[in-house]
Amino acid sequence: MHRRIIRRGLLATAVALPIVSPAFAETITPISEAQRGTAVTLEGTVERILDEDEFRLADASGRIDVYIGPNMVPANVGDRVTVRGIVDDGLTRDIYAREMVLPDGSVVTFDRRYD
Repeated sequence: MHRRIIRRGLLATAVALPIVSPAFAETITPISEAQRGTAVTLEGTVERILDEDEFRLADASGRIDVYIGPNMVPANVGDRVTVRGIVDDGLTRDIYAREMVLPDGSVVTFDRRYD
């Protein structure tokens, strides 16, 4: 049964790659090493809720603001989460999240209306 789930997940990822390009990093990137304009997977603690659709993520290497708009932040301050998204290539280095893994293991996918 797990193989079916994994294969479906891989198929969904393969279908989504042209939309997301480049693909999300398979490994966890330290926040301090997240490069502008790249797809990354970050893991850290929700340090602060900045707005209803933005929060600050922190790890041992640094902090970064994560935008999930127009969605509500599904986590609380102190939660350890994983975020997959694109590092903004503008003046500020923040993340436009596509997906978030919550402490209970559930995955939240964010609507991409901010593209």
